[in-house]
Amino acid sequence: MKDFMRTLRLAEVNSGASTREWIARPGGGELAVFSPTDGSQIGTVLQAGPADYEQVAAATAAAFREWRLVPAPQRGLIVREFAGAFRDYKEPLGKLVSYEMGKIATEGLGEVQEMIDIADFAVGLSRTIGGPTLPSERPGHRLMEQWHPLGPIGIVTAFNFPVAVWAWNAMIAAICGDTCIWKPSSKTPLTAIAVQHICNDVMKAHDLPPIFSLVVGRGSAVGDLMIKDRRLPLISATGSVRMGRQIGEAVARRLGRSLLELGGNNAVIVDASADLDMAFNGVIFGAVGTAGQRCTSTRRLFLHESIAEGFLARLVAAYKRVPIGDPLDPKTLMGPLIDEGAVEDMLKAIAQAKAQGGEVLVGGQRLDRPGSYVQPTIVRGPRDMAIVREETFAPILYAFTFTDIDEVIAQHNSVDQGLSSSIFSRDFLNIERFLGPAGSDCGIANVNAGTSGAEIGGAFGGEKETGGGRESGSDSWKLYMRRQTNTINGSRAMPLAQGVQFDLE
Repeated sequence: MKDFMRTLRLAEVNSGASTREWIARPGGGELAVFSPTDGSQIGTVLQAGPADYEQVAAATAAAFREWRLVPAPQRGLIVREFAGAFRDYKEPLGKLVSYEMGKIATEGLGEVQEMIDIADFAVGLSRTIGGPTLPSERPGHRLMEQWHPLGPIGIVTAFNFPVAVWAWNAMIAAICGDTCIWKPSSKTPLTAIAVQHICNDVMKAHDLPPIFSLVVGRGSAVGDLMIKDRRLPLISATGSVRMGRQIGEAVARRLGRSLLELGGNNAVIVDASADLDMAFNGVIFGAVGTAGQRCTSTRRLFLHESIAEGFLARLVAAYKRVPIGDPLDPKTLMGPLIDEGAVEDMLKAIAQAKAQGGEVLVGGQRLDRPGSYVQPTIVRGPRDMAIVREETFAPILYAFTFTDIDEVIAQHNSVDQGLSSSIFSRDFLNIERFLGPAGSDCGIANVNAGTSGAEIGGAFGGEKETGGGRESGSDSWKLYMRRQTNTINGSRAMPLAQGVQFDLE
């Protein structure tokens, strides 16, 4: 832990063929870093300014020209080294995640495990990426598709997963032959700096160019430069819908690519046939885990009227027993919100829910102790509460009842976000409705599993205002590469496609 709690300079650049250094005096001013566990200052970071960003971007672009020529399986071997380094530092890095962000210890360790898992996934992927050979209509011709490295990638991450989401992007981009510049949240820069140090050791040990680089700085100072930088053909950004609109519009103006993973307003449907014990566990973790600060957190709960009263009573009793406190205490199940602004947003949302006819069944208050601690909250109310359409990054669960499956699916889909969804049911017809083309409109639809806790093997992302991007598993690697179609004429003739004749003689 002590190794990661130094005051660190940031914005790494290439300073020679085999040496790498941090910029000695970056020009973006100081950033004080606070822990939400007790509100104390835990570090100071020297931020990058525009000149520092330019230095990093130029080095990252130069590194790409070298890295793209390394065969993909060999790139995979390097990524395997990163996975080993993450394993070596799993415990202290996981603790730092908990201390700086506030998620409980098991979730901090789980986040580092995600880094390891996606690196392992990328290693295997490095020997499989490629395109098909296709039949040509012309005699003696071969038609095939290739995938080439895309270029330097810009990665913007949010505070709630301060290291895992970077790894989702960076590990896949690396085996694709891309280099990366990472701009982390200013609320969690120490974990990013720690990861950069880990990566530095691997890159120096193998005499590599700066595959991964880091800039911590204000959006107005370096963020705008990154998203407008034509050297970066892809910007992958995780955060709010408002931020995603700004990034998407700026990147689109230069005809670049955006990979956007934005807000979620995720719901669980529990029908009359559900295993209620299973549903209870799924809802509790989805709504309370990470203090409701996951983009996949459960925010809406639809209960069939035949089981609603008993299920809600059980939830209310459980909410009163949730151990809240120091996230590094193994007995704690809910840590703090990220900062005072998040606490204020939660209290404002609860006040709006009350004004719109909602009833607070449990919670609804901040806790009188140092740090950004609140009570997990359940609000029951009419479905037309306007606040329900908004994503509040806090442990607020809005509960409703239903009678008809088609009606509740329509209500489920009525919000602007479309990330994660879940149904708990043993009714085959209800399950098929939920998974069918007229069912959940989210990028993730689970059956008898909660909205939170996605595995790295499946593509992660959502529809509508969630942004449409996909990270991590499946074929998401294609986003980090450029497709090329090749026609190879192995004959001595020059036939044209579609039987076109063009003969001057």
